[in-house]
Amino acid sequence: MPKIVDAAVRRQEVVEAVFRIIAADGLERASLREVADEAGLAVGSVRHYFASSDELLAHSFGVVVDRITARLDAAREDLMHLAPGTAEHSEGVLTLLGQFLPLDEERAVDACVWMAFKNAARIRPFLAAEADRSHRAVAAVVGWLIMELRAPGELDDDGHQFLVTEAERLLATLDGLTMHALLQPEWMTAEMCRDVLASHLQSLVESPAAH
Repeated sequence: MPKIVDAAVRRQEVVEAVFRIIAADGLERASLREVADEAGLAVGSVRHYFASSDELLAHSFGVVVDRITARLDAAREDLMHLAPGTAEHSEGVLTLLGQFLPLDEERAVDACVWMAFKNAARIRPFLAAEADRSHRAVAAVVGWLIMELRAPGELDDDGHQFLVTEAERLLATLDGLTMHALLQPEWMTAEMCRDVLASHLQSLVESPAAH
């Protein structure tokens, strides 16, 4: 009796092979043949699910974006049930922002893959749509968090520029921490990342809004 293959499971196995290759050797090695070898499949089997390398990479980019945003959404949902100004809320904020960072093996792989795809989208147009989607999703969470941390009414229409500036400042901090933690993990440890984030958030809470 022929073996029945679950298409969704097989596609996910192929995507996980893409992630392992990118994390170990970079995006340039993620060809159909290399991915097939990594997944223990024939190239024809991979082509059954993905017609081209571009299709495979675009799909894989979408998967890592979904994984990261799902963690963000779950952490944000938890944070919404905590009282602002409490120790629990502060810890919840760090937990939320920690979903961006390579603080454990799973998040390290996701962060590495995500950064590789974002960088590649600059010169590979077929990745642009997912790059835009990921930026919008992350920016929405960061913007929401800044409004959550400021006093009610503090960010009125006149404070729009403050919101934009602080959102970009926090995004830049997250990107920088991610890159440092991936490149210098012995120095930029999970504890160091949390300390830097805590310091940044304190400066955000204490800084005056533009009026």
